[in-house]
Order: sequence, then C-alpha cells, then structure tokens
Amino acid sequence: MANLPQNADSNLLVGFETSDDAGVYRLNDDLALVTTADFITPPVDDPFTFGQIAAANALSDVYAMGARPVTCLNLAAFPSGKLPMEILHQVVAGALSKITEAGAVLAGGHTIDDDEPKFGLAVNGLVHPQRYWSNRTARSGHVLVITKPIGSGVLFNANIKGYVSAAALEACIDHLVSLNRKACEVLQAFDVSAATDVTGFGLAGHAFEMARGAGVTMTLALDQIPIMAEALDMYRRGVTTGVNAHNKRMVADAIRFEGDWPVWRREIIYDPQTSGGLLAAVNPDQIDDVLGALHAAGIATAASIGTVGSHEDAGCMRVI
Repeated sequence: MANLPQNADSNLLVGFETSDDAGVYRLNDDLALVTTADFITPPVDDPFTFGQIAAANALSDVYAMGARPVTCLNLAAFPSGKLPMEILHQVVAGALSKITEAGAVLAGGHTIDDDEPKFGLAVNGLVHPQRYWSNRTARSGHVLVITKPIGSGVLFNANIKGYVSAAALEACIDHLVSLNRKACEVLQAFDVSAATDVTGFGLAGHAFEMARGAGVTMTLALDQIPIMAEALDMYRRGVTTGVNAHNKRMVADAIRFEGDWPVWRREIIYDPQTSGGLLAAVNPDQIDDVLGALHAAGIATAASIGTVGSHEDAGCMRVI
C-alpha cells in the first residue's frame, strides 16, 4: 500500500505507509482523531466471549497509539442461513461489554452474509496531536516493556487437538478479553518513545516493525518474555500455528539468535497473538517505576524484555 497515490494533507500525521496501528488526523492544535478497524474469525466457540475478544483486539489499536477510544462501529460477517441470529446477538453483546468498559459508545455498524463468522470494530479515538505514540519512533537506549504474556496462537491450535488443560485455556482467554486501557493509562505518565500492540505478526514481527521504522536495532531477552501457561509445552511437543512460518520469513534476514536455544524454544516469538499486550519503548531511568506502576494497576505479567540499540545495522534484531 505504501506505493499507492495519496492526497497530500499536512494534518494526516500517521497514514498507512508506516504500518502503524492506526491513522492519526489532526483536527486542531489540541486534538487529533485516531482511526482504525480490525476484525477476526472466532478463536473460541462461545459467541459472547468471541465478541469480547474481537472488541478488545480492535480497541487495542487505539490504546497502542496512546489514545482514548470514543466511538465504535460493528463490522460483522455472519452466515444467517446456517446459524441462528441469537448467536450474532451474543457476539455483539460481548463486544458491547468491552466497548462500555473502555468508556466508548457503539454508534452502529454493518453486517454482511458470509459462510464464516467474522467480527470486529471500526474505532475512533482522540489524542493530543503532539502526544500520540507511533511504532517508528523508538529511541536508542530505551527499554522494551510488554504488558501481556504471549502464546495464545499455539494454545488455540493445540486445544483443537485436546492438548491444553482447562485451566491454561481459561487463563489464556482471560488475557485476551482484558483491555489494554490500564496499560495505556499507566504508560502515559512516563517517557514512552514508541509503542505498538503485539498481534498477528507475533512479538518478533512487531519488534521488527519498530526497529525498521525507527532505524535502530532491537535486543530481545528470550528468558524474560512472559509466556502463557503450557504454550512452551505445546511447541516442545511439535504443535505450531499456520502463521508461524510466515512470521519467521518476515524477519528471517533481520534476526540473529545468540545462545544455544533449541528450535522449539525459539518458536514462541513468532506465535501470532490475538488481543495481545502493548509493546513499549520506555526511558531506562524510569523502568522500575514503570513496572511498579503497571503491577500496581493489576497488570501482573508486565515485564522488561529487551532494549533499543543503536542506528548501526538498523532494523536488525538480536535474541539473547
């Protein structure tokens, strides 16, 4: 899309050319509109929970920009001739519960008939035009913080085979329905140079986008990354996802592993996430206060997982 013609408008602060989480358009000197859309296929059978996950996933793009969501539109595809409409009602009800929790409103939406259910939101948010976050502005020396554990992709695939315990699956879903609102609000009090959320490209892919966008290197400490219960066990026994291979190819020329990490252990950073946590680059002088504030806000899994390096070998990543 970066090669498509674009109208010149100085008020478009963030467009599609930078692979950011949302667009940002300046309305006046004190206010900018943050706009995004996202929808997914069902990762769970329960329609209410599906709606919650889909909404949290879409709202996360606004939080990743340091903004506050205000209005939402449903985006639904539904096989009305195959499934009762009550299922769609429950999906929307689940989404509405998260929209309400976010302090936003549902203003409408659109539904089409499709063979496979899909659901998500178009979300508009607000932010000061000089205070939004971007995935391309990470500063050298800053510390990488992640706010949710990773591993949901392999857990959902392994659950189809009956490998995942009920407790591990429940814990995974609890993370997915959790909004990134608190994490965003906590981080806004600190010096954050860049941010994104970890979703389909996995941790490696989104860290790579940050590194490439800012023209810096990234170092990830594999043993410091929070991981969902049983996710590593699934990779150890040979389970993977249909997306890991794509995510691995995406960063193949940029990533270097240091240390004797087995192949199955490396796979976790390619694991595609749904409604993943925020990945932020924060001032190293504030890292203890940042983690303390996140933990105090109930974000117990927030962790420091790496550093932003120099502009030499820009776009490259080390995993130690």
